[in-house]
Amino acid sequence: MLNSFQNTVIVIATMLAATGFLLLLQRLWPSKLRRQHNDLIGWHVSVLGSTYAVILGFMLFAVWTNFQVADANADSEANCLVGLVRSSRALPDPQRGQLLKLAVDYTNVMLTSEWPAMSRSELSPASRLLIRQLWATLTSAEIRTMREQSALDHTLTELTRMTEYRRLRQLQVKADLPGILWLVLILGATVTIMSACLFGSFNLRLHLFQVMVLAFLISSILVAIGDINHPFQGSVHVTPAGFERARFTLAETP
Repeated sequence: MLNSFQNTVIVIATMLAATGFLLLLQRLWPSKLRRQHNDLIGWHVSVLGSTYAVILGFMLFAVWTNFQVADANADSEANCLVGLVRSSRALPDPQRGQLLKLAVDYTNVMLTSEWPAMSRSELSPASRLLIRQLWATLTSAEIRTMREQSALDHTLTELTRMTEYRRLRQLQVKADLPGILWLVLILGATVTIMSACLFGSFNLRLHLFQVMVLAFLISSILVAIGDINHPFQGSVHVTPAGFERARFTLAETP
């Protein structure tokens, strides 16, 4: 996954490449010769630019939506963990105390092991062991009253939901845009910027500035898509704020 410095280098390199292409084109096909085709070039750039803008906007919206879903799933997982502990207060003492201890261990693993591992597109095996222990503790509870049975049902529901959110988070760590979509985005950017260079302008400096701005805008959006596409990696990522709040809450739980 690229960091902020690498993203900046990509944007600058794209702007320089676009400028270099325009200057090369100016040598091979001067502006005064291109101006007689401006009506055809203008129509072509208008259609191409509009089409690519729709594709670019849709992809940015899609990855941002996925990012928000990943953020919400992580918070929901932490909330279910807290709900699990609160629902278990009516359970027999051995299970109640064990569940609280395992929940505290789970938040610590999330903050110290799982999130750093996810930033490397990996998963910590420690959390899987704790999930198994949570299930084993609940299923081994000896229920004697209706109150305890009701508490067990609610606790199992919270653990089931927590496990589902955890599974979604694990899938989102490995999620990525298909290669064919990246091919469309990169080829579309290349063709759009090159087409904008074809205009026969009277003012070369102004044309250079416009092409550089276009290259900056498109490359910045592509970099943003690439960064947000991985919710748990990169300079913009889902933080473990939900588990930090959960740890604070569990620390106050008697």
